Amino acid sequence: MTVSEQDSTDSKESDSLKETLDWSCWLIVASLVGAFGSSFLYGYNLSVVNAPTLYIKSFYNESWERRHGHPIDQDTLTLLWSVTVSIFAIGGLVGTLLVKLIGKVLGRKHTLLVNNGFAISAALLMACSLQAGAFEMLIVGRFIMGVDGGIALSALPMYLNEISPKEIRGSLGQVTAIFICVGVFVGQLLGLPELLGKESTWPYLFGVIAVPALVQLVTLPFLPESPRYLLFEKHDQAGAEKAFRTFLGKEDVSREVEEVLAESHLQRNIHLVSVLELLRSPFVRWQVITVVVTMASYQLCGLNAIWFYTNSIFGKAGVPPEKIPYITLSTGGIETLAAIFSGLVIERLGRRPLLMGGFGLMALFFGILTVTLTLQDHAPWIPYLSIVCILAIIASFCSGPGGIPFILTGEFFQQPQRPAAFIVAGTVNWLSNFAVGLLFPFIQKSLDTYCFLVFAAICLTGAIYFYFVLPETKNRTHAEISQAFAKRNKACPPEENTDSSVSDNKVARRPEQDPASTLDNYVKNGIV
Repeated sequence: MTVSEQDSTDSKESDSLKETLDWSCWLIVASLVGAFGSSFLYGYNLSVVNAPTLYIKSFYNESWERRHGHPIDQDTLTLLWSVTVSIFAIGGLVGTLLVKLIGKVLGRKHTLLVNNGFAISAALLMACSLQAGAFEMLIVGRFIMGVDGGIALSALPMYLNEISPKEIRGSLGQVTAIFICVGVFVGQLLGLPELLGKESTWPYLFGVIAVPALVQLVTLPFLPESPRYLLFEKHDQAGAEKAFRTFLGKEDVSREVEEVLAESHLQRNIHLVSVLELLRSPFVRWQVITVVVTMASYQLCGLNAIWFYTNSIFGKAGVPPEKIPYITLSTGGIETLAAIFSGLVIERLGRRPLLMGGFGLMALFFGILTVTLTLQDHAPWIPYLSIVCILAIIASFCSGPGGIPFILTGEFFQQPQRPAAFIVAGTVNWLSNFAVGLLFPFIQKSLDTYCFLVFAAICLTGAIYFYFVLPETKNRTHAEISQAFAKRNKACPPEENTDSSVSDNKVARRPEQDPASTLDNYVKNGIV
């Protein structure tokens, strides 16, 4: 290589790095603000009810005795506590079903903003329940918080997917999973007795929920709406160009606008697809099946069972009961580190290897954990091996399966199909979550430690499915991903064929039928 060529290469690399730093700054701000007020709260609410369980049950008993003149019976108390925990999933399902309606009217960003109203109202209800002496306020607050989670886990991945360049779409999308893990960890941390995990302060654990919601409420209005939403659904080209400039940090955004205009023009007569139409469409059949399998595997892989066994395994390993909450923090820390690792390598390794590897390793460690739990009384070191297995399962989950399902749902579908696709994904996610909470006690009672073999089988089945069906979506446009599924679907819409051709600029130019020529005419006429 000559000196001039080397200088030219170095200059291009420098310009590329500068451009990356320019646009990544705004993208990171948008993703951090969006995730802090959305997926962080979902993770926080998964773990926040664990520490004050005894105090909440005592509150239920006192409220019942004050009203009825006698203590609550054990079965009723168990039922009320089960409802308190599981109603979060019911609210999540309701929130998922509301996303399409709210998102169509308000857009991605304003859906997230309105969603803060649910979080703040839920925080007030739950924080004031003890003072008011009404346990119903805590249950209703949990339901409203579930609605918030259902909306957040659909609207946030859509927003991040649509503001991200395809080169970093996976890394930015992984922010959703990272903040879920951070939320779980913060919930565990604040639940310590030295902080808010005391009888007198447990309502403040739920009041804290209002803080991330308020931060998002005052910050997100200063960031643009999704440019794809503005251009595709609102036909606001000036607003879309301004949003692209903000997120990409450059003045010339004609290529990005042209790419969206191509899809918009070719699908201009296609309305937002309903869930029923999406399920019936032969063009996206395997995308829908893959999303269903991915979301079901995400919830049914057994991570909730790990949380159930953690304290007992730590206890049998010789950890004093008063130290277990502090040791449990290690699980939240492992979750967060593994999710960050996934975000750093996802654009290098791809979605497919991380999903297959994550589920495959989970199946392996579930098998080892079954053996160690069965033989834990045979040697003093075996319980410690069980602890290692638990941490390995958590790390395996968060390194891929913990966040990629949300990314894939946004990548698999074109703009008119995406809201319906997130409804399908969210419905499967929340129903599977509810099913685990409902059925796991019976599975555990019947199989004891062998219940982990059930989860190992689910993880292994998921890994095999992804090996044979899932294409790699790294650094591909939405149209190219649709093309990757076209052979398996045995049906390929002409719109997607054309869109892919336009995106790649590799289509053979045919004078009469070439849609790219049509796009060129649009460009020449000043639309771009």
